[in-house]
Amino acid sequence: MRYVIIGGDAAGMSAASRLKRRAPDADVVVFEKTNDVSYSACSMPYNIANTEKPMDGLVVRTAEAFRDVQGIDLHTGYEVSSINPSEKMIYGKTLDGNDFESSYDRLLIATGASAIRPSIAGIDLDGVFVLKSLEDGRKLKNYLADGKVETAVIIGMGYIALEMAEALTARGIKVTMVKRREQLLPWMLPELSEVAAKELEANKVEFFPGLPLESITRGGNGLTVNAGGRSFPADMVLVAVGVKPESRLAAAAGLDLGADGAVSIDANMRTSAADVFAAGDCADITSVVSGRKIWLPLALTANRGGRVAADNMMGEPVAFRGIAGTAVFKVFNLEIAKTGLTMKEAEDAGFKPVYKAIAAKSKAHSFQGSAPLHASFIADSESGKILGAQMIGSEGVARRINAAAVALQAGMTVDEFYECDLAYAPPFSPVWDPLLTAASMLMKKSGT
Repeated sequence: MRYVIIGGDAAGMSAASRLKRRAPDADVVVFEKTNDVSYSACSMPYNIANTEKPMDGLVVRTAEAFRDVQGIDLHTGYEVSSINPSEKMIYGKTLDGNDFESSYDRLLIATGASAIRPSIAGIDLDGVFVLKSLEDGRKLKNYLADGKVETAVIIGMGYIALEMAEALTARGIKVTMVKRREQLLPWMLPELSEVAAKELEANKVEFFPGLPLESITRGGNGLTVNAGGRSFPADMVLVAVGVKPESRLAAAAGLDLGADGAVSIDANMRTSAADVFAAGDCADITSVVSGRKIWLPLALTANRGGRVAADNMMGEPVAFRGIAGTAVFKVFNLEIAKTGLTMKEAEDAGFKPVYKAIAAKSKAHSFQGSAPLHASFIADSESGKILGAQMIGSEGVARRINAAAVALQAGMTVDEFYECDLAYAPPFSPVWDPLLTAASMLMKKSGT
């Protein structure tokens, strides 16, 4: 059996490793278009903040280790350009310009996601960056190395944008943020988003929402970002408006696409073509809350999807039930976390959502060092089913959100969560944990 995998990051290498562990004699071949495999992309902003750490320190496992230790036939610098499902063949070119082709018995598409680059004048100017691949990180960090960057404009205000605002500020760079939408974090409840906005202000990051991007120009004094009729000068620009599923290869091969243009897969990671599977950021997934297919690029989902795909490629029917959609990130002194649906997503899924956001403390009120913590639950007003949770605070958020994520995975109602026996001690929580308090308040609001 010849297993071929397109893409050598989280989902692809998880699948390849799983296949080799379970079938050491199997022919496992991976084609990766870059020279990098298996690295911690989520750590790039923190690496960029630290001038002493090399970007290559984020490599989790080298290509040589996959080849020599695990026996995976890994080809870096090999970009697949087309798939022929009827012939069970793939075709492509190497970075050197040489053609290659390969047959397969079972194929996994793990092409990930790519950074969105708006179609505007100046997007390709020197000093304009995106941050998605390890090579993107190298280029950006090398640009900063000479110390001549004093001002930066970040276009967008999502996870990467906010993390990079902190990273660049840590390097003494003045940061200005510009975005099209009015709210800082449009998926977040307004009461909590305002807390994040105040944190940016406290750290002297200027942000200008509601300004559509027009162009980027270069003059004698550096770059200028033009948005919403205003101009913002900078020594460098980071475009961080989001990512999109890298599904063009699958679409060209005639495979069905699903949520947000991602490759459509079933619970066994199968695509619409026989013996072709997909996993990771290029593929859609099922929400355990709504039951609908969604696209949400997350590291754990990619790694888990790769493992499940490998089992199914070997003929063992293993289902990936879906995800709650849990994420957490840091902005200066704040931890920001979410799981499940937003209010809009809940409405779109046919629920009648209500929410309650509360201000509480991270520890017992009398304990030294207790900090403000904002917590919220979203629930269906008719059934009481928990649909989502959001939290923000300087401590106690990143781990606490996991309790809400488990509740979503289990399909709990607000009443059922309120009965949960959460741990208490003054250094860690009030007697009534903020999540329990939010659940109690939402029970009153929803009438459950």
